[in-house]
Amino acid sequence: MPEGYLRLAALLGALTALGPLGVDMYLPAFPAMGADLHASPGAIQQTLATFLFGMSAGQVVFGPLSDRLGRRRPLFAGLVLFTLASLGCALAASAEALALLRLAQAVGGCAGMVVARAVVRDVCDERGAVRMMASLMLVMGAAPILAPMLGGALISAFDWRAIFWFLTLYGAAALVTVALLLPESLPPEGRRRDGVAQVLAVYAQILRDRRFLAHALAGAIPMLGLFAYLVASPHILMGVHGLDPVEYGFAFGSNAFGLIAASQVISRLVRRMAPGRLMVGALGVCALAGLMVPVAVATGALWPLLVALFCYLSVMGAVLPLATAQAMAPMGRFAGSASAVIGTIQFGGGAVVGTVLGALGEGSPWPMAILLGCAGMGGLLAHLLLRPQ
Repeated sequence: MPEGYLRLAALLGALTALGPLGVDMYLPAFPAMGADLHASPGAIQQTLATFLFGMSAGQVVFGPLSDRLGRRRPLFAGLVLFTLASLGCALAASAEALALLRLAQAVGGCAGMVVARAVVRDVCDERGAVRMMASLMLVMGAAPILAPMLGGALISAFDWRAIFWFLTLYGAAALVTVALLLPESLPPEGRRRDGVAQVLAVYAQILRDRRFLAHALAGAIPMLGLFAYLVASPHILMGVHGLDPVEYGFAFGSNAFGLIAASQVISRLVRRMAPGRLMVGALGVCALAGLMVPVAVATGALWPLLVALFCYLSVMGAVLPLATAQAMAPMGRFAGSASAVIGTIQFGGGAVVGTVLGALGEGSPWPMAILLGCAGMGGLLAHLLLRPQ
């Protein structure tokens, strides 16, 4: 473990939390935003899809930059963009303007996620990386617990724009903290000097690595279910089942608590068991939990749905650190680019899911339920079929 492990885990977790905060905090504000901006529910949902697209596309840029320039400088640039775009979101006058600003906010925020994964690869071995990733899940898991509740409280006390004022302050605080506390983990002799053609060749090499793909897809495909939940749950839980924003925040937070608990269980199990065996077991549980969701929707009751969602989202706390650490382990000098590929696959899929569910508008819960069932099974199948024997 690197010196200052807890401080580093807390700082990297706070950077990784830029994404969850940008997504989760404003979910309870969807109805209020639609009323204030005179926009349909589908138009408001599209602002989330735009954010997820920005998180996906931006990582393709920040990954190679962090391999070429070191970890700190690209991170500084991303945090400045995130902070300024958050300020713009607080002042947005239309859903269209908000969507464009959310795109810029996501491109800036994704730098924190790319650099955090790359720093873990810089300073940890494979088992240490699983433990560090689990620690990041502990820190960033607090964001989904607190963010919807904080968002609901800000809406009640002020209005939905207060959420983006908070994100502006968070981005500025992260920028100052990184400047003071995060050392450079990639020395000049370890940096790459690739041109555009070489960057593309590196990406091609990464995508041909079966071990990388087996673990990257094993984490990314189940995340499609997570993104479906993020996009559809405000309407399903508040619109269909009648939860108010505060109740929705508590329901959302309970799932994040389960994710944190699972991540800490995996952090301890990996000391005694091989990560590969744990990966297969976690994916098997994820597949079963995904199949529970359509069954719960068929009952038409709220509590079976909440239980099924809790099981699926909790096991993601085990799947994600295992998948990320094992995908990154063989990447060496390509750590920044490999981190970008992981994030692009994950958030690119989320953007597609958000766009599709946003286009469906105020439909039934069945699209979300079917997607969760397929995503759980798909992650397990991708891992079993692609992993080297």
